[in-house]
Amino acid sequence: MRIKTLFYLLITFVLSVSVLAQTADSSQTVSTPPTASAAPAAPPVDKAALEKARKDAQNPIASMISIPFQENWNFGIGDSNRVQNVFNIQPVFPFSLGAHWNVITRWVTPIVYQPYAVPLADGSLHQTGAYGLADMQPQFYFSPKHSGAVTWGAGPIFLVPTGTPYRFMSQGKFGIGPTFVALAQPKFGTIGVLVNNIWSVAGHQDRPDVNQFYLQPFLNYNLKHAWYLSLQTTGITANWEKDHDRWVVPIGGGPGRVWKFGHQTVNVQTFFFGNVIHPKGTSPWTFRMAFTLLFPKPH
Repeated sequence: MRIKTLFYLLITFVLSVSVLAQTADSSQTVSTPPTASAAPAAPPVDKAALEKARKDAQNPIASMISIPFQENWNFGIGDSNRVQNVFNIQPVFPFSLGAHWNVITRWVTPIVYQPYAVPLADGSLHQTGAYGLADMQPQFYFSPKHSGAVTWGAGPIFLVPTGTPYRFMSQGKFGIGPTFVALAQPKFGTIGVLVNNIWSVAGHQDRPDVNQFYLQPFLNYNLKHAWYLSLQTTGITANWEKDHDRWVVPIGGGPGRVWKFGHQTVNVQTFFFGNVIHPKGTSPWTFRMAFTLLFPKPH
């Protein structure tokens, strides 16, 4: 029932976005003769600016402010097929470092509903869950302002044990490691990769050490009217502290579009991901919807 409901929601969403897109495109080409009582016409959409916004939206270290809101449903957890919900807020802010360098900050803030079961006296399980802030991951990328055909950035990533309630939401460790991103943007779209590794350096002794790897290749193919198709992962991860069941390998993708509501540029995406490799009891597949506010620099 959940899969069927999500399918209907996705179809409804895509059709709604298509109608909005056609309406927006029609408004650019059809004009009404002015009358004395008519309100001033809305300014036409700058297609060059929209195309630049789509290009920047596909670049995780673009020199623009972006505020993504990302909702993830991780299905099929445990024997009872529970659903974990992860809502990520990850604002990106660029800063200039002189004439040759930028530093781009990306602060990942997850808000999580974590399902779990409580054993009862009669031997049955009470299905419940915890909801709260998980551990934050601030990231800093130092990137040259003029990098040629390949744009890249590198710097530190941190793990901050902000999870509340602590028992369910936090790894209980402070961590640090290197992070790196590189991408190219040929005529067809964007191709790139983001990779990092975090090691714990302090924290509660009652929690296991952290040594976690993250790899996210991504490919975007641009279509007409600011649409694009994206093939990527939610992030291939490895927990090096485990001897087995250490890998999670998701593969998937979906459509996206950039357009303007008034003076505000936005990027909307929907994705399906299947975890082709995952530990027993964890989610085999994920559905994601993302809405990003874009604030491109004027050109």
